[in-house]
Amino acid sequence: MSKIKARKGAPYARILGVGGYRPTRVVPNEVILEKIDSSDEWIRSRSGIATRHWANDEETVAAMSIEASGKAIADSGITADKIGAVIVSTVSHFKQTPAVATEIADKLGTEKAAAFDISAGCAGFGYGLTLAKSLVTEGSAEHVLVIGVERLSDLTDLEDRATAFLFGDGAGAVVVGPSEEPAIGPTVWGSEGDKSETIKQTVPWTDFRLGDVSKLPLDSEGNVKFPAITQEGQAVFRWAVFEMAKVAKEALDAAGLSPDDLDVFIPHQANMRIIDSMVKTLKLPEHVTVARDIETTGNTSAASIPLAMERLLATGEAKSGDTALVIGFGAGLVYAATVVTLP
Repeated sequence: MSKIKARKGAPYARILGVGGYRPTRVVPNEVILEKIDSSDEWIRSRSGIATRHWANDEETVAAMSIEASGKAIADSGITADKIGAVIVSTVSHFKQTPAVATEIADKLGTEKAAAFDISAGCAGFGYGLTLAKSLVTEGSAEHVLVIGVERLSDLTDLEDRATAFLFGDGAGAVVVGPSEEPAIGPTVWGSEGDKSETIKQTVPWTDFRLGDVSKLPLDSEGNVKFPAITQEGQAVFRWAVFEMAKVAKEALDAAGLSPDDLDVFIPHQANMRIIDSMVKTLKLPEHVTVARDIETTGNTSAASIPLAMERLLATGEAKSGDTALVIGFGAGLVYAATVVTLP
């Protein structure tokens, strides 16, 4: 018989506060069109994107995370020293080690909080939220800071007509803490590694470091391109529209809810057509508010859900206590969906 004693945690967990940060530079489609043969009308019709934010040199992954986290902590009504763990989801922190979460935890003023990064692409926020819920309910941390942050402008090939217009930069954060009632539902998550080639980095860092031109993409002037994110657009679209609607329905079922019970739908901001198709497939009632932050923020991967959540609450389109279905999906391919009570 095991002698290990279980630590008593909170009965349930909930999101206590949310914060976001968008870089100061706003980039309209006209800037993207300087490098690709397309039009503003085509970009809007295919993606729904009109503008996106790109970070400057001072708006690092850490700096944006700290700004968003400060707002989330203030919104939650606690102080940074109460944070027991920091989870950062990102694919655009270019130091392999140490984790950027440790820098963020220190600069926020936590008391030696556990801190680590995860890589789950556009599903990263959902993965982080699930981990945070477990930490709170098992008693390993009373409050957990979950951050989704990206500088995807660093991984964008501006000559790639399929992706140049998609990506933006930003950070979103939430504080997860104890609750007396269920406020974060069961997570439906998974991966489909057989589709890993549909969204990927163009070349691995090792090939770029070795400088073998035969393995590296070149720009229009013959210069070696920095590694970038590329995707098979049609394959990703079909998978997101048909398969992710099923996952979203499973998350509702797991929470014991129907579409009529929802107040808000916050999907990953990948593409406006994907969002609209999911709304139709899920047969969401007209009263459900749907996040469409992608129009002015672009696809910010792991940051997109908390950024959209923060904006809906700030504009009054959603309110504290609303029931929201959230789902992230992307490179891997990976996905995560759950139902939450908004802070």
